[in-house]
Amino acid sequence: MATTSENLVEITDANFEEQVLGSSTPFLLDFSAEWCGPCKALAPTIAELASEYNGRIRFGTLDCDANPQTPTRFQVRGMPTLLLFSGGQVVGQLMGAQPKPKIVELLSKA
Repeated sequence: MATTSENLVEITDANFEEQVLGSSTPFLLDFSAEWCGPCKALAPTIAELASEYNGRIRFGTLDCDANPQTPTRFQVRGMPTLLLFSGGQVVGQLMGAQPKPKIVELLSKA
């Protein structure tokens, strides 16, 4: 799913290890798909948070249809799913289109 924020990294199966697991700062990954209405509704909030947390937490989005290996690896069953990684490990998760305060609460676990 294309986004307009310069603070959002496009994650693929190919760059996941380097960009997410290898990140020296916490990383929030948004698992989404082009056809997913709730994903589209959540995208502006993710872009806004990516800007607000710039330098402290990295943000990325992964198109589950184009990159099926990573969602399978982390047992992502529905979209959108947000996984928060820190030190190469999942430290938090949210499923579904969540309000901004709920995502901020998740980010506090980083």
